[in-house]
Amino acid sequence: MKNKLDIIFEDDHLIAINKPSQLLVIPDRWDPNKPSLFAMLQHRYPDTKIYVVHRLDQDTSGVILFAKSAAAHKHLNQQMEHREVEKIYFALVDGEIKEDGVVDLAIDTDRGKKGKVAIHNKGKESETEYQIVEQFKGYTFLKVIPKTGRTHQIRVHLQAIGHPLIIDPLYGNSEPIFLSNLKRKYRFKSDQEERPLIDRLTLHAAEICFAHPMTGEKMRISAEIPKDMRILLNMLGKYRAMRKN
Repeated sequence: MKNKLDIIFEDDHLIAINKPSQLLVIPDRWDPNKPSLFAMLQHRYPDTKIYVVHRLDQDTSGVILFAKSAAAHKHLNQQMEHREVEKIYFALVDGEIKEDGVVDLAIDTDRGKKGKVAIHNKGKESETEYQIVEQFKGYTFLKVIPKTGRTHQIRVHLQAIGHPLIIDPLYGNSEPIFLSNLKRKYRFKSDQEERPLIDRLTLHAAEICFAHPMTGEKMRISAEIPKDMRILLNMLGKYRAMRKN
């Protein structure tokens, strides 16, 4: 992995990064030498204290914010707590979702498996809105707007409605997606091993909207869909397109 920061926006108070999949946001508890965005930023700005505003799962790609001052960090945290920050994700899920909807199911830690959450009526209030962007045979591409910010919220809510992410080792299928999964009568090359189209969480943090912590200006920062997801969408459109009536 190339440890290069993809900076979307930066000023004296905050910095927005387009995080690649498989990169940690904060240092690993057991192996602090593993690459992380926080460590990379602190190395880039040795005289500036970097503050983590929010997090993304290691395998989730997309836009993430860091603050460069205590005042900016405090203000952004307050916006998060008051649900004044809008986050928009793109998700590729298993199955054909027929209509837009909202999942309003409480979430608690899964006492049976460390690092996992579960739907539980005594858990924390959690709400996720989803909208269909494009439908394919056997799959759906969604725009997802979490109204609350629970750990693994989108992933467990999509699982709860029977449409987990296409790839999600904790809440769905862990197998990578190959062209041979989508294309009928795919011809294997005997001398080559087929490479997956995508082999990680099919979730991307596409956009974040908030008020600038110092100026109050309305900010809308977007991160492009990464190459692996774009390729998968193209292949789904080519080989799993829905017929038009």
